[in-house]
Amino acid sequence: MIIETSSYPRAAVIGNPSDGYFGKTIAFVFSNFFAKVQLYQTPELEIKPQRLDITHFNSMNELVEDVNFAGYYGGMRLIKGMIKVFYEYCQNNNIPLDDRNFTIHYSSNIPLRLGLAGSSAIISACLKALNLFYNVRIPEEIFANLVLSVENDELGISAGLQDRVAQAFEVPIFMDFDREIMQKQGYGTYEKISTENFPSFYIAYRKNLSEGTELLHNNLKARFEIGEPKVLQAMKRWAQITEEFKIALKEADNIKMHELINENFDLRNNLVPITKGNIEMVELARSVGASAKFTGSGGAIIGTYKDERMFSQLKNKLNNKGIIVIKPNIVNS
Repeated sequence: MIIETSSYPRAAVIGNPSDGYFGKTIAFVFSNFFAKVQLYQTPELEIKPQRLDITHFNSMNELVEDVNFAGYYGGMRLIKGMIKVFYEYCQNNNIPLDDRNFTIHYSSNIPLRLGLAGSSAIISACLKALNLFYNVRIPEEIFANLVLSVENDELGISAGLQDRVAQAFEVPIFMDFDREIMQKQGYGTYEKISTENFPSFYIAYRKNLSEGTELLHNNLKARFEIGEPKVLQAMKRWAQITEEFKIALKEADNIKMHELINENFDLRNNLVPITKGNIEMVELARSVGASAKFTGSGGAIIGTYKDERMFSQLKNKLNNKGIIVIKPNIVNS
């Protein structure tokens, strides 16, 4: 029997990047793209290399193009890290695993290094498959923690819980990472969000702006840990913005949500350096009346638009600059 699982990219609606700093966020996953894992029983344990893991090239130019596409690291390390963390979690919690091996394949069409949580989607899909293969049930809160530990502890990737929580629950979700709550129970307070009053969202990205989460979070983390007042104030405001957005969502106040999304980005722009190309995407979107902020750490933006006329203007203007614009198919399982 072949087990096949999928996980989806994440879009941070509001509050980021405070999720790794005891803040509050709202996010959803969307099914326009996906990471997929196939797993089946075999005599030996084998991880099949995929597009991201090639080591043979026809030229240096091909190598450079591959690095620009996938970065310096492929997905093998993600799968290896998840298998290790899963095994140790089961060992530490006295969860018996029967004596079977497997072969695992993975693939992903999620645009890479654009702040869409493509790496954690691969890891999440892997953990889903392992759970099914060994008949293990892991609560969503712990599921997210395990995925994050692969990146933070095993691979040294700076990241927060937001992406992994959204991928674990697979519904739009409000997350409160209050320090005391986190220290007490090891995870935040998570509340599922109804899509009933959701505004019209778009997502836009330009592949050549890929930067990766590490570039933002490594610097910001250091500033946060030394208690830089400007950073602490921003984190506090992002949490407030998230609460205000949650209220606006319940009241179907699209104007307020529009303003808060813009404020989220403006606050970030005043806190950390943002590349010219990323700022241009935001400015182009705002020039037609749409709101705009990053979906994650840069390379892709999310925002709201008023109607189909505005969406058409938005798409035309950004497409002319080589920027792809989509309507996210929000997962609400």
